[in-house]
Amino acid sequence: MNIGIIGLGLMGGSLGRALVKMTEHKVFALDTDEEAMCKGALLKAYHERLTHDNAKDVDLLVLALLPSAMPAVLEEYLPLMHKGATVTDLAGVKRPVVAMMKEFASRYPDVDFAGGHPMAGREFSGVAHSTAGLYENATVLLVSVSTPLEKLAMLKAIYKQIGAEGVLITTAEEHDRMIAYTSQLAHVVSSAYVKSAAAEKHYGYSAGSFRDMTRVARMNPAMWTELMTDNADCLSAEIRAVAKRLVAYADCLDNKDEEGLFDLLEEGNEIKLSVEKDRLKKLSNALDED
Repeated sequence: MNIGIIGLGLMGGSLGRALVKMTEHKVFALDTDEEAMCKGALLKAYHERLTHDNAKDVDLLVLALLPSAMPAVLEEYLPLMHKGATVTDLAGVKRPVVAMMKEFASRYPDVDFAGGHPMAGREFSGVAHSTAGLYENATVLLVSVSTPLEKLAMLKAIYKQIGAEGVLITTAEEHDRMIAYTSQLAHVVSSAYVKSAAAEKHYGYSAGSFRDMTRVARMNPAMWTELMTDNADCLSAEIRAVAKRLVAYADCLDNKDEEGLFDLLEEGNEIKLSVEKDRLKKLSNALDED
């Protein structure tokens, strides 16, 4: 299969490197940054540069871009793609992407579309930090845009070839609601947490807890600003909910309410144990099985 990747950042570069290393697919790639293209070539993230001439040979086009950059790219490349080709993406929000895909699908009915989001990443960005193993053991979320079952199966097979644990078919609404909690909220909390004046003096006073809490405070602010803004309603609700829960802990401390604090801590402990219990079984049940 011929696979095109537009955007050689961390996600696109890692996908390309994994495909080149682990599969027989031919990878075409394009990035507006020539330095990224040069680094991608050195890291074996693609076989050939994607051009207007070879776009007709691409069976699967992967948009490793921010949602705002996708329409212009699709306007340019969809007219060049052959009947039966497929377009997917790697973006961390799905409602605006899927809405855009539906619009293009109405104009290009011979091309299939599916929203995608691999649950993988690092706190670093750029193709220089890409790795062929980024997708190993990851869950990949797919959103159908009237996508034929055989195309969803094809995408699942490709991700499995590069080590993904499995694929979960979801909706754009459920994706964004859950990602607000599991990903975006964690970045916001980490960013807010590290802004304490105590952070500058943490050396010698910190261990794993500090590292865990601050790891994702290191992020690409331009990318996350767009993704969070695109998911503002879901993320704002999660932020306000966690802020309310934090105040409950502070109230117990202010009132010397040891019993209340114990109950809050115990409740959190029990929930953590519950969600972790039989994790693999729950994951297996949730994933789209073979």
